[in-house]
Amino acid sequence: MLEEDHISLITICSDSVGETAESVVRAAIRQFEQCDVRLRRVRQVRKVEEIKELIADTAEHRGIIVYTLVQAELRSVMKTESKKYGIRAVDIMGPMMEALVELLEESPRRKPGLLHQLDENYFRRVEAIEFTVRCDDGRESHLMLEADIVLLGVSRTSKTPLSIYLAHKGYKVANFPLVPELKPPQELFQIPPSRIIGMTMDPSQMYKIRTQRLQTLGLSADSQYATMNRIEEELAFARQLYEQLDCPIIDVTDKAIEETAGIILGYNE
Repeated sequence: MLEEDHISLITICSDSVGETAESVVRAAIRQFEQCDVRLRRVRQVRKVEEIKELIADTAEHRGIIVYTLVQAELRSVMKTESKKYGIRAVDIMGPMMEALVELLEESPRRKPGLLHQLDENYFRRVEAIEFTVRCDDGRESHLMLEADIVLLGVSRTSKTPLSIYLAHKGYKVANFPLVPELKPPQELFQIPPSRIIGMTMDPSQMYKIRTQRLQTLGLSADSQYATMNRIEEELAFARQLYEQLDCPIIDVTDKAIEETAGIILGYNE
């Protein structure tokens, strides 16, 4: 590990929230095996003086600046001052905006934060993610009635990662773990079957997954949780409930999260 003084600084500067620039920086960093850098994100930069201070400080740490600024004046100051201090400043948005000006023959609005401002899809995704996290793994089951999708399945059928994936697409998802000893919540029987998805898996595949899970946790592979008898008992209990609910059933054996999500969304079209 390098000493703190030797860790490179990347200043991310934005006149909005800076998510776009940070995402680009992190994607680039992943291409380097040894990349000791410190990211500093500075949001809502709207004044020339702020830019000058940022550049001076970044130069002192011998770092670089990555920025998304839509105001022409601020971008001009960024270019001039970075040259003055001899540091690299990478303009994430500028070249794209210039290309669009040529293509569309129209001047941009140059208003910061439009990506997230009044964007119904953005706010719907945020609301969906918050809801899905609250309703993960059977928590707050009374909220099931508000869910767009309810996922049911025994342990290790990928309910949580699938829920989060769907939430990022704007769907409120509740997932509930099925255990023979645990009575399903009454809310399940008040939800239209089309909004419920029953998930199942090949017993042999589940045996491998559960055994590996126990090894990862440092627990004994002899646990009842990973025995074939227990797995078959749980899967039989789940299938009986699915038939009672008359809901669609998806076998997730060897399926990627994206593939299963595509099937589920096909039911909701």
